[in-house]
Amino acid sequence: MHPSEEIYCDKSNRLSGKTIVLGITGSIAAVECFHLIRELIRNGAKVIPVMTPAAVKLVAPDAMEFASGVKPVTEMTGQTEHIKYLGDPSDADLFLVYPATANTISKMANGIDDTPVTTMATVALGSGIPVAVAPAMHGYMLGNPAVEKNLGVLASWGVNIIGPHTDENRARVASVSEVVSWAIKLLSHDDLRKKRILVIGGRSEEPLDSMRLITNRSSGLMAVTLAQRAFERGADVELWMGGGSVDVPDFIPVKRYETVGDLIGMLGSIDHDLVIVPAALADFTPEKKVEGKIPSGEGFTMSLKPVPKVLPLIRGKCQNVIGYKAESGLSRSDLVKKARGRLEEYDLMACVANDVDSAGKTSASMILVTRDEATDITGSKAAISDMILNFVAQRL
Repeated sequence: MHPSEEIYCDKSNRLSGKTIVLGITGSIAAVECFHLIRELIRNGAKVIPVMTPAAVKLVAPDAMEFASGVKPVTEMTGQTEHIKYLGDPSDADLFLVYPATANTISKMANGIDDTPVTTMATVALGSGIPVAVAPAMHGYMLGNPAVEKNLGVLASWGVNIIGPHTDENRARVASVSEVVSWAIKLLSHDDLRKKRILVIGGRSEEPLDSMRLITNRSSGLMAVTLAQRAFERGADVELWMGGGSVDVPDFIPVKRYETVGDLIGMLGSIDHDLVIVPAALADFTPEKKVEGKIPSGEGFTMSLKPVPKVLPLIRGKCQNVIGYKAESGLSRSDLVKKARGRLEEYDLMACVANDVDSAGKTSASMILVTRDEATDITGSKAAISDMILNFVAQRL
């Protein structure tokens, strides 16, 4: 057994049965291709590497063969590799160019096929196989009018442009995680396609003084995972994120809030088909924030006041809302009763009940509560996200 077979589908089967032809070009970002290939395989894909001469100078073909279990195409031969792998829509499911240099992008847009990758691109664009490119270049190169025009040409032909992410004159190629999510989005079921979904997550942080906060242990993992999974299922996703310890992927649009008051001030922009609210929000805030730092070493008393409940305000802006109800030490039946009470009080689509012990953990046991049913959803938070979105897809 080749080592690549040992990791097949060990993360998910969402790319199972899919073949991805990976075009590797001469950017230093090509060093990420080993990791990219392995991650695609871990989600079930078969990967066929194709390399330009410039890419071969940066990464060894043997390394790509070890990663994929397939000998890379480094030159066109009498085997007509371009026709063999991409000559018919049934041959491959996606032609992905990562990293895509300005040189390769421009050749693709102008029908020039003088490398194995550009020859593959010419065939894929002609045969109707889905194509995606992840541009990798300096920000000034990305801003070159010719490069901008050529990317526009490719986009007009239906080519999916993945990244890059710009910061002043710096342009970062899309991460491996982002490219894998795009592959899943393009190749797996898109039952949430064009649905506008807002996820509100993370923890609120109510200031006591200029340094201290009233907050909680929520990491924001549930919200980030829900947003990423919804993106992969075709939704137009937006994430509103409070505090947390989990990085938000670059490809998920995010707005930030700190306090419950901040979040309430954002609600006027809700215009979505669905809002999911796994956020851990404070119930109380100080009557008055202390300026500076509260002195230590002596007793201190502070009055708290309740903050407005956010769920009914969200429900007033959107017809379909899924809330969360976190409790501690309750039996299953009591937890369901609490969640259903919240669902009925605020007229929610559903309410996810969970124990507070799940905060910050990668897996959990939760209950998806509707008016008529209470379904246990257990496993990783990624798996739980999929179960929640399965429910959503049946009702939107």
